[in-house]
Amino acid sequence: MTLTVHRSVCPHDCPDCCGLVVDVDQERVVAVRGDPEHGFTRGVLCPKVSHYERTVHAEGRVLTPLVRVGTKGEGRFAPVSWDEAVAHVVERWRAIVAASGGEAILPVSYAGTMGLIQRNATHALFHKLGASRLDRGICTPAQDAGWKQVMGDTPGPDPEEVVHADLVILWGINALATNLHFLNLVKTARRRGAHVVLIDTWRQPSAAFADQVVLVRPGFDGALALGMLAVLAGEALIDRAFIAEHVDVEGFAALERVARAEHDPARAAERCGVDAATIAELARRYARARAPFIRVGGGPFRAANGAAVLRAMLALPAAVGAWRRRGAGLLASTGTGGAVNLAPFVREDLLPRPTRVISLNQLGHALTALRDPPVQSIYVSHCNPAAVCPDQGAVLRGLARADLFTVVHERFLTDTANYADVVLPAPTMLETADLYRSYGQFWLQRTRPAIAPLGESRSNWDTVRTLARALGFTDEVFQRSADEHIDALVAQPSALRAATDADALAHGVPVRLTPPRDRWLTPTGRIRIAPTDEQPAFVLAAADDVDDETKRRYPLRLHPTPALHRLNSSFSERADLIDKLRAPRPTLRVHPSEAAQRALSDGDTVVAFNELGEARVVLVVTDDVPPGVAVAEGVYSLAEAGGPTVNTLMSKRLTDFGMGSTFSDNRIELRAAT
Repeated sequence: MTLTVHRSVCPHDCPDCCGLVVDVDQERVVAVRGDPEHGFTRGVLCPKVSHYERTVHAEGRVLTPLVRVGTKGEGRFAPVSWDEAVAHVVERWRAIVAASGGEAILPVSYAGTMGLIQRNATHALFHKLGASRLDRGICTPAQDAGWKQVMGDTPGPDPEEVVHADLVILWGINALATNLHFLNLVKTARRRGAHVVLIDTWRQPSAAFADQVVLVRPGFDGALALGMLAVLAGEALIDRAFIAEHVDVEGFAALERVARAEHDPARAAERCGVDAATIAELARRYARARAPFIRVGGGPFRAANGAAVLRAMLALPAAVGAWRRRGAGLLASTGTGGAVNLAPFVREDLLPRPTRVISLNQLGHALTALRDPPVQSIYVSHCNPAAVCPDQGAVLRGLARADLFTVVHERFLTDTANYADVVLPAPTMLETADLYRSYGQFWLQRTRPAIAPLGESRSNWDTVRTLARALGFTDEVFQRSADEHIDALVAQPSALRAATDADALAHGVPVRLTPPRDRWLTPTGRIRIAPTDEQPAFVLAAADDVDDETKRRYPLRLHPTPALHRLNSSFSERADLIDKLRAPRPTLRVHPSEAAQRALSDGDTVVAFNELGEARVVLVVTDDVPPGVAVAEGVYSLAEAGGPTVNTLMSKRLTDFGMGSTFSDNRIELRAAT
């Protein structure tokens, strides 16, 4: 064995962005380990990535271009050369553009890779084509909008400082599944005496690491936050000196009046399902903590009132002056976007004219109902919309259109790839060059291929360059390699990178970013609680704002939640991880009272349904879920589910700000399967 060792980074949509050490023997990856020298992840990996070599060399990798020979959705293909595949794609695109214009083509991508080059690779190409643009806000754009409305461009607090907290609130986050390294820091804080509170809609696995669990009704986290604010105001627990110096005083006073008048603990309890005494006790504990740290997950913000919920939460650290204390504050995202200016790479200036914007959350509608022009071709990369998009039924009907020309660039034959006309082979991150920043920590790292791309696979960027060349695009952006683009991007100045070691970064060593901590990056230089142009008023609309008849027909609030051994639809190729899933088929967790009311039992196959469709699931009856809630854990493929998944029950409607998804804001009913 001739072993070589390489550094790399986990590319998946996770705030931890783990550093990796990769062992290679003659172009075969034999082991993937955590990098002990990474300052945040420190050699620890989650179960999904700790044997990533099994994904790299998994049976079923797409290693040559394919063209469809069966019906759409059947997944039957024949191999062709790259030249044949590209010629077919270019011929169809040219015909579509000539007949209907570039807007008839839509790129579809998301977070299958978080590398700055490979994730953003397609933008310049489709801008040049004049294609429709995709709003990719399927995860937490409402959270991002709420943060910007209050905190502007201020980076989030350093997650590593949570070890100095004496109160940690994990709010709507299953850190065991989605933020493992932060959870390890919380464990350290707890050993040092910190009190840990978990606030969520069900007693999820991270509850094992909390001292107190508070269950809130889905969609009403904002009501809980304002109930706490009412207690802080009513019991003189607000840091008035901090407000006077750092916060928009009039705006805070207005919100304080709203909280006291409309969200006292009794009324807040009616809305959020947390008893008034618990709301008051939690508020007092928060105010009296030396360093209270709130870590929020994405779930509370995937509802119709998502941005308003974060604005309500952000009032809490402002009220008690938590921001000026070490180990305190509220972390939604670290906000490291300013580390690298991607404008010279994504080249929005190549658009010949402004084109329409289509939300990924409304892809089904776009493929089945959009006109002037209709979408006639989609190019899918690092995304599996058939499995992950809301209103799954409409998405599948759209993908099944005989006149829709679909190109999928993928590693495996995913649910979406099975509907493709052309499949192009993609590599893993261990076969590509990239640059990684994180939304959950302050480290930046550059990577180079640990092995050559397997088979005939080509990276996202190399595939874009191939297509651009065939289309006759000669712009400089398409002439540069991935490494050349990375060189140019990191050569630009950035305040976040002012103190980083450029030589270490160039050699693949993780380097620490240094965000400014001495000011609020808002237009006024203060934390903005007051209404602004993009925030007309502080309105905390109920996420459950539906009529009584809808509540009667669909009495259960559907709550999707992450699984420990699955990340969205990724890792379904790994038999070892499938074996570790708590269930090999999709499940739905409900309280015993809900099962009894419907004469259903644990282990039954049931049909979950609403006005959008139906999905068959296995029922899990448990006290971990409160009455009125149904928890769907993990994302399953259509093959695993044997048909539509719970995403067919998810509405395409958007959040109050940010055009985000409303995955946490849907109602269903159950019946026995026949």
